[in-house]
Amino acid sequence: MTVEEILEFVRMGKLTIEEAKERILDLQIIKENLYDRESAKAEEREKGTAGYQELGYAKLDTARRQRTGFAEVVYCSGKTEEQLLHIYERIYQEEGEVLGTRASKEQYEALRPYFDSLTFDSLSHILKIEKTDKQYIGKIAVCTAGTADIPVAEEAAQTAEFFGSYVERIYDVGVSGIHRLISKLDNLQSASCVVAVAGMEGALASVIGGLVSNPVIAVPTSVGYGASMNGLSALLTMVNSCANGIAVVNIDNGYGAGYMATQINRLAAGDKR
Repeated sequence: MTVEEILEFVRMGKLTIEEAKERILDLQIIKENLYDRESAKAEEREKGTAGYQELGYAKLDTARRQRTGFAEVVYCSGKTEEQLLHIYERIYQEEGEVLGTRASKEQYEALRPYFDSLTFDSLSHILKIEKTDKQYIGKIAVCTAGTADIPVAEEAAQTAEFFGSYVERIYDVGVSGIHRLISKLDNLQSASCVVAVAGMEGALASVIGGLVSNPVIAVPTSVGYGASMNGLSALLTMVNSCANGIAVVNIDNGYGAGYMATQINRLAAGDKR
């Protein structure tokens, strides 16, 4: 009941003035309680105790590690330098480290004065602040068909390393010289999983899938001539592979491959973080 409705009931003689006063007072108490609850919720969001921190342009998922075992990762592309600085500050306060992907050198230069341990890799475009006492578990093999695929492979490898996986890099072992791959077969078979990064026709994942008993994560890259269609040809080859045990991520998605490889590696190593 609103104040107007209460006054109308008084005018109609359905409520006495004393009864109207009591009801108006009840309304005020209800509104104050609602305001207090909303203020408390806003304060929780600001502090992150509600599971996320409200920044206006972003809602930092402070509870992600508790839900998934991985803290929130920052996709840097498209963010202003001011937005990125505030996001890095908040995540660093919560986690003691920050991983950002698809960053630019300009973003690195803008943030560098604020973080002593900030590093930028121009090959993988990873911008990170990382703990120095990290222990690496298990083993992930990250392979490329060619040298041109290394930027995507490094995004996968450095993502996995950031999340605590030991990574062995096996680069430039494409099918045009398959003896190079065969010479590394023991390394591949001893890994918890293999990340196969390839452009052109994307055959590397199929070949590896037929040689190992562990899962293979295929990453198509946009490397190649016109008919490769910026990675679509490699993507379709990998999706249509007749080899078993192959999962495929999106074109140039090294981060997604590194994340999934870490999940597999943690399971293989019995790590339940």
